[in-house]
Amino acid sequence: MLGARSYWEESRSHRYSLVFALPLLLAYEALEAAAPVRLQGGVVRNGADVILTGLFTSLFGPRGPMIFMALVIGGAIALIWRDRRTGPIRPSYFVVMLAESAVLAVLFGIVVGVATVQLLGPLRSLSAAAPGLGGTALQRLTLSLGAGLYEELLFRVVLVALISNAVRLIGFSRITAGVAAVVIGAVLFSLFHYVGGLGERFRLDSFVFRTIAGLAFSALYLTRGFGITAWTHALYDIAVLLG
Repeated sequence: MLGARSYWEESRSHRYSLVFALPLLLAYEALEAAAPVRLQGGVVRNGADVILTGLFTSLFGPRGPMIFMALVIGGAIALIWRDRRTGPIRPSYFVVMLAESAVLAVLFGIVVGVATVQLLGPLRSLSAAAPGLGGTALQRLTLSLGAGLYEELLFRVVLVALISNAVRLIGFSRITAGVAAVVIGAVLFSLFHYVGGLGERFRLDSFVFRTIAGLAFSALYLTRGFGITAWTHALYDIAVLLG
């Protein structure tokens, strides 16, 4: 029988959270290889994925993406291995984690949507919060999985940590640095969707929606860990893009 306290603590640990996120990585990469999204004559990958792999390409050349992937998988294995002595892994937890992520995805859309309407007024449309992508359902599924994985990795794991450490170096307290990092990270997460040739046209309603979403994802990451946050993001995008 699942203990509520045990599940709450264990599901946030590296050995559960990172193993839970692994299918997102495998499915995204497999679908990109089997059914790549092609627009304007080129292959489209998730923007956060492009930023992260592009950084490694600029540093290491053509082998950059391979080095990045090796570091991601190797780092995950190292963290999981470090937690190996805390107890056996219970497969039933992953089923509950998936169910929790699905419920959170539904609640996420409702809560963030209502908060946006309350801030901007009922006359504002939230349709802009859902990007209008072309392509097949399988291609939209691919981009949704990539968004859940790589956007959470970039904006919650990497960026918030970097901003927080930078603010602390200036002399601010840990709490102030954390709050500043979460807010700045949420704003950058929102602005990210308007950058590049395939970026959306800027609209206040979609910008506010995504900024609130960034705050919500940060809170979820801090309380429930990376795996559940990534799956919640992915399932929400799947519901929006394939619904």
